[in-house]
Amino acid sequence: MTAITASVYWYTITPLDVLMFRDAKPFTPGERAWAGSTFPPNGHAIAGALRGLLSKTNDEKLTFNMKGPFLCHNQTLYFPRPLNYVESTPLVPLEWDEQHPLQGQMKYDESKPCPLVKPSWSDKKLNDHDEDEETLLADYLPYEVIMKYVQEGNITPDDWKKGFAKPWTVEVRSHNALETGTRQVKEADGYFVEKAIRLKDGWSLAIGLDEKTHQALLSHTKGNATVLRLGGEGHRAMLERRAALCEALEEAWSKLQEASDTRRQQSKRCMAYLITPGIFERIQREATKAGDCRDIARCRAYPWEWKSDNLVSVATDKPIPISCRIQDRDGSGQSIPAPQVFAAPPGSVYYLERPQPLYADDPNAKPGKAWERAKRMRHLGYSELLWLPYSPHNKEGSA
Repeated sequence: MTAITASVYWYTITPLDVLMFRDAKPFTPGERAWAGSTFPPNGHAIAGALRGLLSKTNDEKLTFNMKGPFLCHNQTLYFPRPLNYVESTPLVPLEWDEQHPLQGQMKYDESKPCPLVKPSWSDKKLNDHDEDEETLLADYLPYEVIMKYVQEGNITPDDWKKGFAKPWTVEVRSHNALETGTRQVKEADGYFVEKAIRLKDGWSLAIGLDEKTHQALLSHTKGNATVLRLGGEGHRAMLERRAALCEALEEAWSKLQEASDTRRQQSKRCMAYLITPGIFERIQREATKAGDCRDIARCRAYPWEWKSDNLVSVATDKPIPISCRIQDRDGSGQSIPAPQVFAAPPGSVYYLERPQPLYADDPNAKPGKAWERAKRMRHLGYSELLWLPYSPHNKEGSA
């Protein structure tokens, strides 16, 4: 039986200028002269922009239940490439490839995810190159390809050709401050460099919002569009809900979720495809050298609740540092910086013996502070998974 999901109302965000989303690394002009930038923005950045827009006309505490952000082009959602592919070849867990020549030869820590290998039935070497290599290495794939991926568990070489490279450029901007009465740059805090993001023409961001937030935006904008401040230095972007476009996004998302939910309810080998940054954090109480104990927050690339008897392997990349914010305890209602977390990058793929919900989505999870924090992260769009079948293919292409 397919799970019933709440209505999601889609909006697009189109930059009117460059955007800046700092990468959460500590930065002080004069000490570290480069301020990095990340893109697409994370859920905290989008929520901050919406709060800045709605707090002017809404006195109650603002909460969001958001999907995304995703890239959007020509009324189509685009998703990050799955990281379990090398060129057009899908990798498989060594445990699941019984005919692989490394079976019984490779030693690894069995309490951790199994290594991924090129499947024994593939007749293409991973170091083979062809004229379509650049096309095959698309960074973002359209809805139609991801829909097929969720239904069949495979992306063909022709599917890769429908993707795009990163649809933005990075502009390096230097900032100089001169000593008074001279033409010399200040020795202290006088020079630093920032990276700005310029999204290419025709592209925008797309976010899905819950009905309460949607109604608040309708009463605020008095129409279908408004300007909000987004990212560092408050650069402007157009928040829009054009009927034809957003209805197309809503229909596509609904079908994608339905296909994913159908797969999630089947108790068989599967893959979970992460389409937004995954925050998998656990607070552990540990002893210090001084003899006392303190809480330590640890993040890793896969959910802590997925144990080794179910989670078989992981395809991922370097973590994404994310700056969080919390409400100041002085009662002012202002937010202050919180300890940063490290998220698994979107595109990560997990191989499981059977589907298993995240802690935040598990109806049988024990309520508490940890569960509430996990729910808040999910409501900001983090850790969004699509479930798909594990579909090994032999040389002839049959399952």
